[in-house]
Amino acid sequence: MSKNLTSLSAIVFFCLYGCQEPNQPQQIDLEELTITEIHKAYKNGDYNSKTLVAAFLKDIDSLDSKINALTTINTNAITQAKALDEEYKKTGVLRPLHGIPIIVKDNINTIGLPTTAGSFALKDFIPTENAFVIKKLIDAGAIILAKSNMAEWAFSAMHTKSSTGGTTRNPYNLNHVPAGSSGGTAAAIASNIGIVGLGTDTGNSIRGPSSHCALVGFRTTLGLISREGIAPLFLRNDVVGPMCRTVEDATRVMEIMVGYDTDDPITKNSEGKTPNSYTQFLDKNGLVGSRIGVLRELSDNNIDPDIKDLFEKALLDLNALGTEIIDPVVVPDFSSLAQNQWCAKFREDIETYLATYVKRDTMKTLEDIIRVGTTSEFSNRRLNQYTTADGRWGNTNVECSDAYHDERRIAFREAIENVMDSLKLDAIVYPTWNNKPARIDNFEEEYKGDNNQIIAPHTGQPAFTVPMGMSPGNLPVGIQFLGRMYDEPTLIKLSYSYEQGTKHRILPPKS
Repeated sequence: MSKNLTSLSAIVFFCLYGCQEPNQPQQIDLEELTITEIHKAYKNGDYNSKTLVAAFLKDIDSLDSKINALTTINTNAITQAKALDEEYKKTGVLRPLHGIPIIVKDNINTIGLPTTAGSFALKDFIPTENAFVIKKLIDAGAIILAKSNMAEWAFSAMHTKSSTGGTTRNPYNLNHVPAGSSGGTAAAIASNIGIVGLGTDTGNSIRGPSSHCALVGFRTTLGLISREGIAPLFLRNDVVGPMCRTVEDATRVMEIMVGYDTDDPITKNSEGKTPNSYTQFLDKNGLVGSRIGVLRELSDNNIDPDIKDLFEKALLDLNALGTEIIDPVVVPDFSSLAQNQWCAKFREDIETYLATYVKRDTMKTLEDIIRVGTTSEFSNRRLNQYTTADGRWGNTNVECSDAYHDERRIAFREAIENVMDSLKLDAIVYPTWNNKPARIDNFEEEYKGDNNQIIAPHTGQPAFTVPMGMSPGNLPVGIQFLGRMYDEPTLIKLSYSYEQGTKHRILPPKS
């Protein structure tokens, strides 16, 4: 596999030695930088966007060589950074994400950069328009640094392997998976390649990789953020969201992305339900006086003893930080309501994407995708499965629809939110995964304990994962906060307070 590194060395050399501002240091400590810290440095004149981007580009190949997180480098990033610096000199005003390098998953349309969804079928597809959320992020000042590898077509929650990008490894233990499908974004941001990242989540794919890589991952309410311009898996479940090293950075990215988009009708549901600012809810004391329920039906389901110990410690920490723990929380008929929620919509959704964005006579159908081929037997099985799979999986004739009209999805959500209301809960918690990250050479057999697929993708509720600690083998573990529809403000308060009170995020090893 080769990355698009054309002229990268020349670009970095020019920036470092040909466009350096007087008295600006050439060395920047890139580890664990945050948006707030970067903007403070810009204001103080410690460095500028151009210098920061050049520092990342200078180190990007060495940082990525072992984990294989990236697929394409944006060689125009320096030019974009320079323009932002010139703007700041003239206006003295920093945009919300001014000069912030971002890693974007390879299924999100980006002008001038390949958007392959990890597939040979889209290997040479370069969009002519940015996805809605990319437009918003760029308008806010973000700079796309690179595209990240993903599980091909986002099929796998288990691992991150694609025909175009190969296999991505977990930076905390290279013999293990970063989960999928947004494993490239997770591995890159965990390794300090870029400041913030974007992933997509159909069932697991933001929260699982974030948990496996000691990151914060936000799966927001279905309808809060547009999915326009994103290669879908199942659009009825898909969301796009931030994957970051801190809750604050994730909140700052999410805040820019929210809003109604006429090209994604489900976002109409968000109108009147979004505050002017989400960062106002970053409260270190946000857990004080809160009530959080423990869903033992998930947290105790064949859980690894090491992860159980970490979860029980997390409950003690939540209590010490001001939460009243309600344990257990019982949702009537939970198991039966969770059944028969998935619908096989890949053919319909991907063929719509091909017609809308790719527009090639030779790439219109699922059969065209299969004809081009894949290096992955796993992806090949899934592609062929979707040639005949249609409608709802399971023994039910209930029509498949979105989270606002599908009667099974509504019933599941109402059962959970009714219990939350009756117990006056602010959120429900459980481990993001009940088992450790699987080994790459045995991922299918060791894929166990994925709690992400069960609730939020179907009910539409927001669910945030935050680092909960490290398990043996230097393998990260996350805790998940599930909230009511459009109650991101409460989840921000709770997750930020827990993060600040525990500080579980650590760097991956250097070698």
